[in-house]
Amino acid sequence: MSEEFEVIVVGSGMSGGWAAKEFTEKGFKTLLLERGRPVEHGADYIGEGLDPWDMKFRDKVDRKLADRDYPIQKQCYAFKESTKHFFVKDTDYPYETPKENPFLWIRGDHLGGRSLQWHRQSYRLGDLDFEANKKDGHGTDWPIRYKDIAKWYDHVEVFAGISGSIEGLPQLPDGQFLPPIEMNCVEKELQGKFKETYEDRRLIIGRCAHLTAPQKVHTDLGRGTCQSRNQCQRGCSFGAYFSSQSATLPAAERTGNLTTVTHAIVERVLYDAKSRKATGVRVIDAQTKEVRDYRARVIFLCASTFGTTQILLNSTSEAFPRGFANSSDAVGRYLMDHLCAIGAVGEYPGFEDHYYLGRRPTGIYIPRFKNLRAQTEDYVRGFGYQGDAWRDSWRAGLARPGFGADFKESFKTPGPWKFALEAYGEMLPRADNRVTLHPTKTDKFGLPQLHIDCSYGENDKKMQKDMLTTTVDMLKELGLQNVKGYSDNEIPGLAIHEMGTARMGRDPRTSVLNGYNQCHDVDNVFITDGSAMASSACQNPSLTYMALTARAVDYASRQMQANLL
Repeated sequence: MSEEFEVIVVGSGMSGGWAAKEFTEKGFKTLLLERGRPVEHGADYIGEGLDPWDMKFRDKVDRKLADRDYPIQKQCYAFKESTKHFFVKDTDYPYETPKENPFLWIRGDHLGGRSLQWHRQSYRLGDLDFEANKKDGHGTDWPIRYKDIAKWYDHVEVFAGISGSIEGLPQLPDGQFLPPIEMNCVEKELQGKFKETYEDRRLIIGRCAHLTAPQKVHTDLGRGTCQSRNQCQRGCSFGAYFSSQSATLPAAERTGNLTTVTHAIVERVLYDAKSRKATGVRVIDAQTKEVRDYRARVIFLCASTFGTTQILLNSTSEAFPRGFANSSDAVGRYLMDHLCAIGAVGEYPGFEDHYYLGRRPTGIYIPRFKNLRAQTEDYVRGFGYQGDAWRDSWRAGLARPGFGADFKESFKTPGPWKFALEAYGEMLPRADNRVTLHPTKTDKFGLPQLHIDCSYGENDKKMQKDMLTTTVDMLKELGLQNVKGYSDNEIPGLAIHEMGTARMGRDPRTSVLNGYNQCHDVDNVFITDGSAMASSACQNPSLTYMALTARAVDYASRQMQANLL
């Protein structure tokens, strides 16, 4: 059986949702393929609103179950009883790594993908990032600069709803923001101290995809103001944070141009050597294992970095024996994640008569300040920080021994103010950090398992060392006490920002995609998920995926209307 559409979008997460929205709103009949199960906005957020006492282990996952079925997923901060249905069972989704280079692949398998579980931090890349590869020679030159994507950042920020403050920093361009979330008293105090102490550093409120003042574009889709419940990874029936379910998919569905098929695992891209174009995709039904083909003029691969890579590598043919659109041999190479899980925490004296009400969906952010105008460190690129200030609650006493009335009373008194920073650093693209197909092992659908071989390079290790030293020194200089540093991330993957395995570039000999995310080798196939990134910068990348997708759809649709695709 073969069905025909004008556009096929593979994947329904951050990028796929945007591709579906943009194409359908331009009038194109679009097929959205999702390999996982359907998730209905609201109705399927089964952990939403549950209190700890509603769950047997107070929102912790049964240890035996987690150890048996989720040995990798359980290492993600968001893996809880209320969210575990948005994570795959590792036992059902095997992949391979070398013993000496493990990689933690955190993932879900459902409509909306990781847009339901992301941490909503939303930052633009600037020319510092788009020019870095060319200037220091690590990686291929981005085929775009900030001016090429700026209006598309505007476009996606307005629709998604990004809260933030205008700061005028060239390394972190401002955007179209909703009102920012408010800092607490200690964060405001430290913001002032940063200005007094450092000429090169700024502490700002985190920019996040939460509605603080919904506009008509949001309320038309039934989205409402963030309630600051801090249950975001459970799904949000208010639609207060941006996800495919709350925003892009309902926008696409209301056009009448969208067809969504779930449980549809794309096995390969179909290619016609005579026309030198892709003709469609071959799909395995995850429930029946029936195989069927779908045809379209244009294909957008948005299946996540590893998902798209697997499809490309599995789509071999006489024209592309190393994988689809892989004449450069760059498909699968240059895998990046962010350097993370390094930082420090300390106590901030004073403000003992101050507290705060409620919760917040974001903390503070410190934009990159190293190697901005010239290289001043023994490594290239840089890092930024995310963090927050808080007072210890009754939970801090849970491990404290004691008994009696005085002991119970002590739980009513908030502890000292604390302030913590976690650094996020840029990982360089290296050809040896590579994803391939395992030569013999397959999954339950008969598809080759991925083999992920990724390690930190010398530049990464030097930066990690400085991330720890700088954080500890900075907190001490700012007057924090009992400062303790930590460096926990010895295994890549837990930043959950995989990128780079089908990178953009100017040269078809060294890159997979051109400046419009269009395959150099096959002009009717586009890739706009994390695999397209030519470098990782140090900012959270999802906003850039969205902007690249909207820009690529605009280009592809104009080419289609001109009958060039």
